[in-house]
Amino acid sequence: MKKRILTTVALSAACVATVAFAAPPKESNGMYVDSSGMTLYTFGKDKAGSPSACTDGCAEAWPAAMAGVSDQPSGKWTTVSADGGKQWAYDGKRVYTFKKDTKAGDMNGDNFKDVWHVVKS
Repeated sequence: MKKRILTTVALSAACVATVAFAAPPKESNGMYVDSSGMTLYTFGKDKAGSPSACTDGCAEAWPAAMAGVSDQPSGKWTTVSADGGKQWAYDGKRVYTFKKDTKAGDMNGDNFKDVWHVVKS
């Protein structure tokens, strides 16, 4: 029992550490990317000030771009409440990554179903 608790505590600490060291989005070649260089997108069905319209299977394919505990809004970049923390928002729109982007710089989700768009600088 003690071993299971220690393992759980260690895994929880590792997850928190990952979130705590997440970096704010940055500009790369005219678009914004996360700390891993993965392209960031907005979802046309999201409404400012409302919960994400991307749920269930959508949220699996389009994970929210989460902000770290110490990340601070700057300029058009803000954060909004999301399950488990803060999600980045650009100019009031929530920001996501796309699972079919497999390497930095991929933009496979741009204009997907005419509602997903790359966040451009």
